[in-house]
Amino acid sequence: MKTVIIEDEKAAVRNLSSLLNEVKPDAEIAAILDSIGSTIEWFGSHPMPDLIFMDIHLADGSAFEIFNHVSITCPIIFTTAYDEYALRAFKVNSIDYLLKPIGKEDIERALAKLGNLQHTAAPDSQPRHNPHQEEELLQLFHSLKKQENYKTHFLIPMKGDKLLPVSVDMILLFYIKDCQVKAVLTDGTEYNFTQTLDELTDCLNPHLFFRANRQYLVSREAIKDIDLWFNSRLSINVRYSGIKEKILVSKARVAEFKEWFSKKQ
Repeated sequence: MKTVIIEDEKAAVRNLSSLLNEVKPDAEIAAILDSIGSTIEWFGSHPMPDLIFMDIHLADGSAFEIFNHVSITCPIIFTTAYDEYALRAFKVNSIDYLLKPIGKEDIERALAKLGNLQHTAAPDSQPRHNPHQEEELLQLFHSLKKQENYKTHFLIPMKGDKLLPVSVDMILLFYIKDCQVKAVLTDGTEYNFTQTLDELTDCLNPHLFFRANRQYLVSREAIKDIDLWFNSRLSINVRYSGIKEKILVSKARVAEFKEWFSKKQ
């Protein structure tokens, strides 16, 4: 199987080449192209490969520009750090859409899809995604669109008709005190919030904040250490001296908390 890698990051090329060699040793990398221009030029003088791995943001622009100059008929696996192109991707022979960082299992799964498509396709036809794959990509797209809408900044009302801009990475935690939601910043200052803790939980990226219980929504940076507590619960100690009480994670959510804390951001 002849493959072409279209990617402008050298580290990503090394990673992808290594994974491809590990997963499918008989795959031949016919070319590594790092720009729109070099890709158009290469396809003008070489036969179509069996498969293309394509990043979307290249040094000289969007890789979708390539399709305005080259008729690519082979399957494409997009490998990108950007998530907003899923719908557009499967309109140009895409069989999968992998978000960086890419691992071995991602490549195995994508090549398995390719194998299934080749097995079911007619001998003289190019593999195409089936409705199930299209549904998978649609689900991915809607999930990623939701991520794009997560809050990244807040404007906090201040005395004197002023608003204080605060980014979410400046916030250690949110908690309820005397029926009022408060935010604690990394410098130890506290501010009142008008949103409820439920509303904040919905609008913040769950990779960044964890709802420990009804009273606390904490970031990783807020966590100083963790005690094993009674009845298989966890007690979170935070990097803020203003909170004296224990922040308990119930037994039912301990596994979820551990997975969240160790997950890549």
